[in-house]
Amino acid sequence: MKNIWLLARRELGAYLRSPMGYVIVAIVLFVDGILFNVYALGGTPKYSAEVLQLFFAFATFMTMVSGVLLSMRLISEERQLGTLTLLLTSPIRDREIVLGKFLSALLFFSIMTLLTVYMPLLIFVNGKVSVGHIFAGYLGLILLGAASLSVGLFASAIARTQIVAAVSGGAMMAALYLCYLGANVAEPPLRDLIAYLSPQRHLQWQTGVLNTRDVFYFLSTSYVFLLLTTHVMQARRWR
Repeated sequence: MKNIWLLARRELGAYLRSPMGYVIVAIVLFVDGILFNVYALGGTPKYSAEVLQLFFAFATFMTMVSGVLLSMRLISEERQLGTLTLLLTSPIRDREIVLGKFLSALLFFSIMTLLTVYMPLLIFVNGKVSVGHIFAGYLGLILLGAASLSVGLFASAIARTQIVAAVSGGAMMAALYLCYLGANVAEPPLRDLIAYLSPQRHLQWQTGVLNTRDVFYFLSTSYVFLLLTTHVMQARRWR
């Protein structure tokens, strides 16, 4: 655990020192703010719960995008800088490297996500929503962010550059999300399996409902891609 936290602190410091981290935070806050003002608060009058649901709906898209962008540098940057060999030959296990980098990205992502909490709180100015709805929504965003970061981390492990990692991670997230379209043309029981693989079928937390099935999906997705990343790191160590 000590090695994991040491590596996580190192990577978190890299986020705080790099302008890229602040650029991603600024873009997310700007886009979320614009969409919240235009689609949630603007237009025809809406119920407060509907406004909050709309906020979490477009925040979902920004979560998947930012998750891939934040994780694209974690391993591919080490390869570009020539420090990956040094990291792999250090007395740190591969799973510790993967978990340390993942936790640093998840912590930075969580801070960035919580910075948007002022938007749902603005609803209380002229309306009223359930605090449980807000809590469930943000917990869902963080779970989705963890899955997106794990996918991006896997892409970063197999890519040679950060740009390729970003494109690969985005393509994998898009493929997962669009699985629900494939489910529409598949036959049972394959239809249910394909539908389950899509995050689009696990977004009930946008309405304030967070069930164990959705939590298990995001946690298992994160675990699978972190495991795949660990295997990639092990293959590089013995190459």
